[in-house]
Amino acid sequence: MSDKFDFLKNIENVPSNLIKGLQAVQSQEGYVSDEAIEAVGRYFNIAPVEVEGVLSFYAQFKRVKPGKYKIAVCDGTACHIKGSAQVQQWVSDILGIKPGETDADGLFSLETVACLGCCSLAPVMSINGRVYGKLDRKSLTKILKEYAAK
Repeated sequence: MSDKFDFLKNIENVPSNLIKGLQAVQSQEGYVSDEAIEAVGRYFNIAPVEVEGVLSFYAQFKRVKPGKYKIAVCDGTACHIKGSAQVQQWVSDILGIKPGETDADGLFSLETVACLGCCSLAPVMSINGRVYGKLDRKSLTKILKEYAAK
């Protein structure tokens, strides 16, 4: 096994621990790469196609490397009513990515989440856990430009 995935040795290598192993990979790497699928398959003695089947079944697993800045647009009830779909569309228009994608520079990735728990600030998004609320197109554009300049 590649030294990169040595942390799997902390998990008993029985097939029933496959999901635990994939969670460990994603926690360490931020996503599950093709290389990781091969390593996990070897470690648990499971064919890579079966590992891929488990990955595609569970929405918790990401197959795309996240950007440096992870944008989460809230689509909870309050945010939805206050225009979260429009916020997500603005982010998509500005960055040229859709939810589940990372931009070509590897700077930004975008996802829609069920709730960020900041309903009084709706509509809301977070970038790497930092929350931005009461968004309009002007404030959103300014925030994204500031991150892009970092």
